Amino acid sequence: MGVSDIVNTFESAMNKSKSFYSGSKVMNDPIHGHITLDDYTVEFIDTPQFQRLRDLKQLGALYFIFPGASHNRFEHSVGTYIHDEETLVFLKLTVTYLCRTGVSHLSGTLVERFAREQPELNITQDEIKCLKLAGLCHDLGHGPFSHVFDGSFMPHARPGLNWSHEQASEMMLEYLIDDNNIDMERTEINFIKDLIAGEARSQSKYEDRKFLFDIVANKKNSVDVDKFDYIERDTYNMGLRSSYDAKRLLVYSRVINNEICYHHKEVYNLYEMFHTRYNLFKQIYLHRVNESIEWMLVDAFLAADNKLKISSSIDQPEEYLYMTDDILRTIERSRDPELEESRRIIKLLRTRNLYKFVDEFLIPPELESKLTETTVTPQDIVNHQTDNAGLNERDVIVSFSKVNYSMKEKNPVDSIRFFSKFNDKESFNIPQDKVSYLIPTTFQDVNLRIYTRDPSKMLAIQKAFRRYLRQITKTETLGDPTVSVPAEYQDLVFSKRRRVSLLDDHH
Repeated sequence: MGVSDIVNTFESAMNKSKSFYSGSKVMNDPIHGHITLDDYTVEFIDTPQFQRLRDLKQLGALYFIFPGASHNRFEHSVGTYIHDEETLVFLKLTVTYLCRTGVSHLSGTLVERFAREQPELNITQDEIKCLKLAGLCHDLGHGPFSHVFDGSFMPHARPGLNWSHEQASEMMLEYLIDDNNIDMERTEINFIKDLIAGEARSQSKYEDRKFLFDIVANKKNSVDVDKFDYIERDTYNMGLRSSYDAKRLLVYSRVINNEICYHHKEVYNLYEMFHTRYNLFKQIYLHRVNESIEWMLVDAFLAADNKLKISSSIDQPEEYLYMTDDILRTIERSRDPELEESRRIIKLLRTRNLYKFVDEFLIPPELESKLTETTVTPQDIVNHQTDNAGLNERDVIVSFSKVNYSMKEKNPVDSIRFFSKFNDKESFNIPQDKVSYLIPTTFQDVNLRIYTRDPSKMLAIQKAFRRYLRQITKTETLGDPTVSVPAEYQDLVFSKRRRVSLLDDHH
């Protein structure tokens, strides 16, 4: 290589570098490495509506338990968007150079790969742009402490309301575009909203390309880029280990007959993905203490709702903009008498006087129709108290949780199509018994947990709960209790720090 060749190489590298950085930003993400953000993406990110996601913990109340659960919805949304790093060229002191190509990821990555390797799909640049923005904006609608808000608080604050954070994401997307004067066609906005919803509600022209609506939110088999990112991000931050590899799924995928399919050898990887998700729920998301804290947050929000209009904010994007995890500090700073009860609950949380876990029952499949959220109530437990224990409905919290492979009792892999290296034009299913006999035959656990707001009544509530179970299950022997009640609670002997009734005169 002569001097002129070296100069030409250097100039070429600099031109590539200038082109790479022109109109874009680069973000270094712990999961995906360097992420290149297009100029139109930055236009969305640099808005109050998107920056709000920095103040929403990805794992909600789990940060009160696990110090590693500090990541937020902002990181997850950017990660779900894309990293499709262009080739960067570095010159060494030896005047040789190295090219580093980042691994392309997630919504933009997947559709760009389809467009490049399957030109017959006729994917346009506008569609790629909308898919990137759908991945970016899919979580705009989360409320304080994420799923605590839409999964627990809202059903209690506004019973009967059919509302989800996905609906709020569409509302906040409209608000973001209008409030920041972003120039977009109405057809583009509707397309992005449909991509977030995972269905072509108003896009009849996409009848022959429905696979586009399976990239961000896949309702067919639950394999989508949202799941790719949060499983990797949550396991990383929580210190869990998994052999699941999202990058392989991105590489070994293609569209066949209007459906995203995977190379047949990725069937094990897909099972590992769903198993990792199961472990996250079993070990992390549904941690007993986390559920206890979540119920305290729900009670605190309900107590403050009349004053702060928390539940009605979902109807007003200008108000919802300020509904973040910071609402706890807002309540704590206030001296308003109407917020006294809410402040009291938050202080109990801050001083670690938490609602107490009482007992748990793993519901057998044959009893799942009998023991449901509508058929098991706190009053049912109270009605089975003994020895005039003095229990009332407010003492008892009934909590149901489901742990599955993303599709309730179904095996999601049964709904995934595969192709072989010998024929990538036709797809097929892979039966479970052709993969392994160690794969479960039941794909959902339903847990019934009981908590109490008053630790002095733990033993009485446990006895009442187990009497109730014996009546329902027609079984006299249910085995040992899931949790043994500490002696100090049985004898009502409390340390000074714990001598507190979580049900005081306020109730």
